[in-house]
Amino acid sequence: MRPVSHPTHAPSILLIGASRGLGYAMAAAFLDKGWNVVGTVRAGSGKTRLHALADAHPKRVGIETMDITRPEQIRAVRDRLSNRSFDILFVNAGTTNPDPTQTIGEVSTEDFVNLMITNALGPMRVVECLSDLVPPTGLIGVMSSGQGSVADNESGQREVYRGSKAALNQFMRSFAARQAQTPRAMLLMAPGWVRTELGGPDARLSIEDSVPGVVDVLLNKRGRPGLEYLDYRGRTVRW
Repeated sequence: MRPVSHPTHAPSILLIGASRGLGYAMAAAFLDKGWNVVGTVRAGSGKTRLHALADAHPKRVGIETMDITRPEQIRAVRDRLSNRSFDILFVNAGTTNPDPTQTIGEVSTEDFVNLMITNALGPMRVVECLSDLVPPTGLIGVMSSGQGSVADNESGQREVYRGSKAALNQFMRSFAARQAQTPRAMLLMAPGWVRTELGGPDARLSIEDSVPGVVDVLLNKRGRPGLEYLDYRGRTVRW
């Protein structure tokens, strides 16, 4: 853990999964917009780009260690940040099975379970455990995918990944239903098909194409109560 002291006047985001790819780019973008950032990395990640960002902005960027598949690590972060409040909690998590071309009947039980824990159960454990660090007027968001849409699935493919994101969407909707009497804003984000380690080299968008829109959608969603499923251009994604 890297302790950090933040100016009280600046808004702050707790960004889960910020060591690389979309998460790191979001951290850098929020920093550029005047926000303070606490980002998480997994133990053993070494010197990441987020560490370099924290070195360059030690009063505005903090780092916590967390693996979202380890409940005890989630609780430990909650304990360490118990005296903090964040305007936004955003969970950026996603992986796929070793062979994403497999149909649901072909995938191994181990790969299925690992994917569901990382893409659906882990993120929701984070939301449930850390939500009280966000005031009722704040925002809680989770990185979903357009491939989590049941209505838009007309091509199949990446079946287990699709299923894990659809499960995440349903779990988040249940969480939102329990929050219906609060003014809290909630968001499922579809960042588009992006050229990252997960998205692969053939993806249509670069990180620079996606992340500015993702950040703007998050900022525009603040103060708008309830759960929405939006893409990086602010368009509604069908459930």
